[in-house]
Amino acid sequence: MKLMTVPETAEKIKSMEIRGAGRIARAAAEALRDHAQTLKAKDLQAFKKEMERSARVLIATRPTAVSLPNAVHIVMRGLGDERTVEEARAALVRRADGFIDSSRHAVEKIAQFGARHIRDGDTILTHCNSEVALGCIIEAHRQGRDIEVFATEVRPRNQGHITIRTLNDAGIRTNFIVDSAVRSFINDVDLVIVGADAVTVNGAVVNKIGTSQVAHTAKEARVNMIVATETYKFAPRTVMGEFIDIEERGPDEVLPEAVRKTLPNVTVRNPAFDVTPPEFIDLIVTEAGAIPPQMAYVIIREFLGWDIGEFGAETGPSGINGE
Repeated sequence: MKLMTVPETAEKIKSMEIRGAGRIARAAAEALRDHAQTLKAKDLQAFKKEMERSARVLIATRPTAVSLPNAVHIVMRGLGDERTVEEARAALVRRADGFIDSSRHAVEKIAQFGARHIRDGDTILTHCNSEVALGCIIEAHRQGRDIEVFATEVRPRNQGHITIRTLNDAGIRTNFIVDSAVRSFINDVDLVIVGADAVTVNGAVVNKIGTSQVAHTAKEARVNMIVATETYKFAPRTVMGEFIDIEERGPDEVLPEAVRKTLPNVTVRNPAFDVTPPEFIDLIVTEAGAIPPQMAYVIIREFLGWDIGEFGAETGPSGINGE
């Protein structure tokens, strides 16, 4: 199989050919690993400099996907502490392979934990295409629970089409609805399960645009909302008061250029994500277990291994110097 270069991986992440926070994180780790294995460098300093440049290229592609800088941080951490290029190369490859393996197993663990919160006869609402949220639903079905799902369309990129295909192939009864119909059906729903692109230190969740509206609607209807997410999607730099950039994508996703030219007074706004406050979330399920949103800081402190010293003003989001 042909290995993807760092620029190829970065382009596929940016264009959303590679999408989903977990898949993005693993793709970045794979790209750094493969680049390290083929990189010819005259000395350790040159090796480190090129790997840091490649890391910055990857991080710049999706500012909201915290899994991306976390994955890069894990792979790059300690680079240059070795004595030779070969030692540095081997250590980076080990870290990348370890992250990729733990990431894949995280989905399985979360599915097991999340399925425990789904009862026989439940109707579940899910928004966007989350590998881990769907893992919880599919695992509950696999365990023999009779469940039904409402899945949203997820405009403007229509990730819901991927979701309903996955649920259909798993043999789960699914209702496909437009995003704006959530309030019309929320009283038919027993539980909301979504994924996350990032979780802040206070337990707020950044996820696909529309998630916050789903959460507010669920709260009003007294429907519990669970967020299923890997620990590497928690955002360490929010400890220091930083905000997560909300990516705003191009107008073509919403309105074709030919149409926009006929509407000179219209500006298309296309944020890809929104923020759901912690008070609208009942539980966050991770591979380390289920926690209330208010305990998000524990994940950042205990499982991600970030040190306060790494949050300095001169340091980029991956723990490497930015430009």
